Amino acid sequence: MKILFIGTVKSSKILLEKLISMNENIVGVLTKKESKFNADFYDIAQVCKRNNIDYKYIDNINEKESLEYIKQKDTDVIYCFGLSQIIGKEIIEIPNKGVIGFHPAHLPKNRGRHPVIWALALGLKETASTFFFINEGMDTGDILSQETIKIDYTDDANSLYEKIMDIAKDQVEVFTKQLKENAYYRIKQNHKETNYWRKRNKWDGVIDWRMSSRSIYNLVRALTKPYVGAHFVHNKRDIKVWKVEEVEQIGFENIEPGKVLKVYSKNSFLIKASDHLIKVLDCEDVLLKEGDYL
Repeated sequence: MKILFIGTVKSSKILLEKLISMNENIVGVLTKKESKFNADFYDIAQVCKRNNIDYKYIDNINEKESLEYIKQKDTDVIYCFGLSQIIGKEIIEIPNKGVIGFHPAHLPKNRGRHPVIWALALGLKETASTFFFINEGMDTGDILSQETIKIDYTDDANSLYEKIMDIAKDQVEVFTKQLKENAYYRIKQNHKETNYWRKRNKWDGVIDWRMSSRSIYNLVRALTKPYVGAHFVHNKRDIKVWKVEEVEQIGFENIEPGKVLKVYSKNSFLIKASDHLIKVLDCEDVLLKEGDYL
């Protein structure tokens, strides 16, 4: 089975390397040389060079050059794992087995942008790794493979990403074999159950100390590295926060949110949230003193 691979992020690298380890017939790769939109961008051309796989850099997946490259490869299936663009109908209709996409959420719920970040920021208890047949909609195609993943309280963007990818690699191995043997199933999505997560912006990452301690904790763990980081403003400067913990302690009911209670270092301090306390364990350098208000 001839596979054409498309991807531009860290998960693309991981899944491409999985296919290589399986000795699959990867006839070509489309990727980008750079990206201003993906915090986890990865130039998978480097993987191609190490493994003598033909590749092409693109700007737009639907441009004429991309289309000609795909047609030239006479591929049986396209794996598109990690591309922030909608694939057009002309490409979708090329491979006889279709175009397979990857979305780390429990489709038909939670379609759209930033699924790992939103799942953590919203405090969800579970998510999923979903592979589906791409059609002209956004994450609307039939499901090929889906596995549910538990989100633990201690998970952050990094650990949840690793959980998803560990499971995704196993899924790729199973459904690739099924596609080769024509022994796969297509599960239609129930579009009545869906919602779409929007694109996040800078203001979605602002820590307001009037938020609950749990909301602050969830926001910080959702945006920690490799993402942009949650932040608060101090002296007109954005201070990135990478790790916090909730501290439930009685006796602070009459203290206003945003009051600094203790300073441990230039990267760590204790502060009052709306309900409990937040201990900032790791942030960018900031000069605070006990009694300051943020």
